[in-house]
Amino acid sequence: MNLKNITVFILAGGKGERLYPLTKDRTKPAVPFGGIYRIIDFPLSNAINSGLRKIYIFTQYKSLSLHRHIREGWNIFSRELGEFIDLVPAQQRIGEEWYLGTADSVFQNLNILEVEKPELILILSGDQVYKMDYKRLINAHIDKKADLTISVFEVPIKEAHRFGILKLDKDNRVIDFKEKPKEPFPDPNNPDIALISMGIYVFNLEVLIKTIIEDAKKVDSTHDFGKDIIPSMIEKYKVFGFRFIDENKKETKYWRDIGTIDAYWEANMDLVNIDPLLNLYDMDWPIRTFQVQYPPAKTVFSFEDRKASVTDSMISSGCIISGGKVMHSILSPNVRINSYSEVIDSILFENVNIGRYSKIRRCIIDKNVVVPSNTEIGYNPEEDRKRFFVSEGGIVVIPKNYKF
Repeated sequence: MNLKNITVFILAGGKGERLYPLTKDRTKPAVPFGGIYRIIDFPLSNAINSGLRKIYIFTQYKSLSLHRHIREGWNIFSRELGEFIDLVPAQQRIGEEWYLGTADSVFQNLNILEVEKPELILILSGDQVYKMDYKRLINAHIDKKADLTISVFEVPIKEAHRFGILKLDKDNRVIDFKEKPKEPFPDPNNPDIALISMGIYVFNLEVLIKTIIEDAKKVDSTHDFGKDIIPSMIEKYKVFGFRFIDENKKETKYWRDIGTIDAYWEANMDLVNIDPLLNLYDMDWPIRTFQVQYPPAKTVFSFEDRKASVTDSMISSGCIISGGKVMHSILSPNVRINSYSEVIDSILFENVNIGRYSKIRRCIIDKNVVVPSNTEIGYNPEEDRKRFFVSEGGIVVIPKNYKF
């Protein structure tokens, strides 16, 4: 298969309501991750590393920061060579509705397929963290002569009710699909796990066009790939599952659809563990992003009672640890930790300033927040709830531009 005959659609219009207030001013794919990245950097990097160079990103809700990030950090191709990353906001080309569902976002942009005429379309979600060589998925699709191939991930059966569940036969053909069933059917190879859809699809061009046009005519449809398109295709077309092959080079396969504040915090905190589940340091599978040209991070003051200390943490460019302590935390670019302050088990976004003698624990502090001196956050849940959002797991979230 000539990779030039494959077009990539990245669906990046999600509201990410369960990640509020991190999604108060940005769409979920634009939420920072791991200090310097945005969530969308992962599927984009996977596509680039897989040799795919024709990419459309469909955006809708609160997309300004996402558009800026793509424009500044991902303008790496030459259209003269047939390579591009194009942003496609909801345009109401067909009617007066915005994107009504994942399938509808493709339906409203059928003009792209009419112009490009690719042989295959790879559809990705813009809000998942994982490392995957899409060529393996594409080759499996071609080998099976499939109409649709769905990438599937193994999860414990007790957790599977939150996802779309597939039942595969011995040839990996999909024989049943249920969206978020109360009783998921187990993998025939292992009754303790279920096979879930990762929201990653390879379609043949003609099949995709026909099915989404048929779906668009149904007044009772939610116009969603998982709820509507896939179930309608199982009996009519050759639909196969592809068991996810991880490029993360770890014993445990890594894929995260980070849907809640607690899941987001846990995924970030994993990165500062001694042996994190997600390997960001593999230069054979780099994760690209955009970074402002900040100066190097530095620490200052080494007096016994005023010593800069950083342990088990990720510190981005432009950060200054000025006589404070940072433990098991992630500091995004241009963060300042002032003297006698402590930051523990926390995620600090860009341009956060922690005042003297302040104590921060199990917090997520969004951009451009100045925490006054002698402030404690994360130590008194009742007081924290009066001022901030506190998750079920007790993580305190301070929104962007918050003024104390």
